[in-house]
Amino acid sequence: MDREARLLELERRLQRAEDQLEIQNLLMSYGPLVDSATAAPAGDLWEPGGGYSFTLPDGGTKRLEAPDEIAGMYSWPGHLDLVNTGCAHMTATPKITVNGDEAQAVGYSVVILKEGERWFLWRAAVNHWTLARTADGWRIAERFNRALDGSPESHETMRKVLEI
Repeated sequence: MDREARLLELERRLQRAEDQLEIQNLLMSYGPLVDSATAAPAGDLWEPGGGYSFTLPDGGTKRLEAPDEIAGMYSWPGHLDLVNTGCAHMTATPKITVNGDEAQAVGYSVVILKEGERWFLWRAAVNHWTLARTADGWRIAERFNRALDGSPESHETMRKVLEI
């Protein structure tokens, strides 16, 4: 391989590493934003028109559209109860695959909640994110989040790690 080809390959590898790091940082900023009730910047993690589909606490699912509906969720009474009690929305390091200006990530998330003097795992979920490179950097196009409740849908989401 000549010097020019090696340089091009190195640039390609560096871009892929930078993309992965930017995506990981984007996904990891979600928890601190929502746990501090920083609604608008949390909604702006998505591209306009993107969505967040999740399992509702009492069953069923809901999809919210970015940025306004997603940002609005962080002022819902239930979310504010979590924030005011003390909580941590934690995103585990996901498996990320970048393909040009699109990417996918699969991984777990948990919500830890304070109750009196103790902390406990309140919710665990699996996530499948699709992401897009925008003029403002990487943004979430869709987040598909399902509670780890043993359902076929949660298992199918976990298996997406094999596809990306």
